[in-house]
Amino acid sequence: MAILLTDLTAATMRGGYGLIPDAAIVMDTVMDGAITWFGPRADLPAAYRALPDTALGGRLVTPALIDCHTHITFAGNRASEFELRLQGASYEEIARAGGGILSTVTATRAATEEALVSAALPRLDAIIADGAGTVEVKSGYGLTVADELKLLRAARRLGTLRRVTITTTHLAAHAIPPDYAGRADAYIDEVAIPSLSAAHAEGLVDAVDAFCEGIAFSPAQVERLFRHAKSLGLPVKLHAEQLSDLGGAALAARYDAVSADHLEYLSPEGIAAMAKAGTVAVILPGAFYTLRETQAPPIAALRAAGVAMAVATDCNPGSSPMTSLPLAMNMACTLFRMTPEEALLGTTAHAARALGLTDRGTLAAGQRADLAVWDAAHPAELSYRIGARALHARYIGGRFDA
Repeated sequence: MAILLTDLTAATMRGGYGLIPDAAIVMDTVMDGAITWFGPRADLPAAYRALPDTALGGRLVTPALIDCHTHITFAGNRASEFELRLQGASYEEIARAGGGILSTVTATRAATEEALVSAALPRLDAIIADGAGTVEVKSGYGLTVADELKLLRAARRLGTLRRVTITTTHLAAHAIPPDYAGRADAYIDEVAIPSLSAAHAEGLVDAVDAFCEGIAFSPAQVERLFRHAKSLGLPVKLHAEQLSDLGGAALAARYDAVSADHLEYLSPEGIAAMAKAGTVAVILPGAFYTLRETQAPPIAALRAAGVAMAVATDCNPGSSPMTSLPLAMNMACTLFRMTPEEALLGTTAHAARALGLTDRGTLAAGQRADLAVWDAAHPAELSYRIGARALHARYIGGRFDA
């Protein structure tokens, strides 16, 4: 009920790369198996030396990657808006004209739960194929109680159809639908909070998110939702400071948010609040790239303040139609000047923190045995390559997954 991996270079991702050349890993294969023993092969205890030995040919092994911010359950696409942006229209202009999130809402409301699952599976498969073992999935394209629950049920089903951990996030406070135009407070009272209560009662939600922005919800409105989330014992996170600085990151930090995401317009005060609260900064270069933004998140200031930085795909139909974490890592390095080590920490250890998970994201005895085996000699190669599929294999819960 255990297997032994040898002839590998391990990146523990504990405080940095934490490289161990010629390492060995012993894994339990029962159910959601854990790492039983891990370290230099020369130190392998005698009790494990008789186990069947799978030699990995000197390949690099890291924790399986974690995509801590996605919106993969939706219907339709927004290629036409991509063309409009190339002609000069801004994301905000498109949204205010009825496009953007609301156009996806129309298509998503018309789709069945089964259709949403079928549409999401190819996106999930692409994320998995680039090394992920855990994927967060948000709602937010239904904007009615029934449709938000439909999206969360679809997300939960994805985790039964693939060997991957799916965590679900309630994001009903994503946009204001046309029937609530000018009545955002009523939307919070009549849709966001009731749908959260219903999702919690049904066991569909692991965390609560909102979009704090001029085209979405104010800090005061978000705070009302956060208070309700906390009353249910749910962790919170926030889309903050993507298009302007409304003080969302500081608000999130006051509620001990696990993460604040995007952060292009993050202020020094917001950075200080996040550092004090231990809130992870989730960096989303795909949206920055797609929207052709010019103001980058303050990476150097976050680094100086000791704020942990995660990196995610933000896979969504409008601003980041991307399904590759290694590509997100490359973008984080080239666009924002994160280091390859920071980028890999951002998709392993720090991504786990951004989801409130303590059993994965690093290699150590007792951690969940979710591993990615790469056709690479050094971890920097994972951020260096553009569009290359370097994954050799995954082990999920200690079991091989080609």
